[in-house]
Amino acid sequence: MLVVGLTGGIGSGKTAASDYFASLGITVVDADVVAREVVEPHQPAWQAILERYGAQAFHSDLTLNRAWLREKVFAQPSERVWLEQQTHPRIRERLIQQLQAAKSSYAILVSPLLFESGQSALVQRTLLVDVPTDIQVARARSRDGNDEEQIRRIIAAQMSREERCAKATDIVDNSADLPSLYQQLGPLHQRYLELAKTS
Repeated sequence: MLVVGLTGGIGSGKTAASDYFASLGITVVDADVVAREVVEPHQPAWQAILERYGAQAFHSDLTLNRAWLREKVFAQPSERVWLEQQTHPRIRERLIQQLQAAKSSYAILVSPLLFESGQSALVQRTLLVDVPTDIQVARARSRDGNDEEQIRRIIAAQMSREERCAKATDIVDNSADLPSLYQQLGPLHQRYLELAKTS
């Protein structure tokens, strides 16, 4: 089956793009959703985080305190490496299961770290939702309420815009409005349907 990896930096509009494909009946598998599932209470990755950081890494309802953990791992790169070792293999396993269960003509794998995590090995084509950094920061601030410095740290920890552009098979520019994004996605959807017939 043809699987298209959809990626982009924080605040680029990956969700807007994946929602568009989903509205056309295309199966969308979201690595962020799966990443949340693998750290649900009492899952193996959750257990590992508890053993390493203790109760401070969780809210009173036992769900992960993402803000606390994000601050911890972005301040200490070695902690980020450890966390990724706990979560990435488990995420990958679930992604493969969900993609194999897809019933549409092709499937979309949405992953902010498509290239960095090696998840690009699960796809035949990659679609990058690209925006200038200043727009990323503005959108992420208005959406998440994070401060600019933290957002810029997240951007710095991800692959550079130039590298992503160099690696992507297809690129859409999402610096304007949604109709403009959809106008670019429509022809790509048709292209993917054609490619799916031959894959």
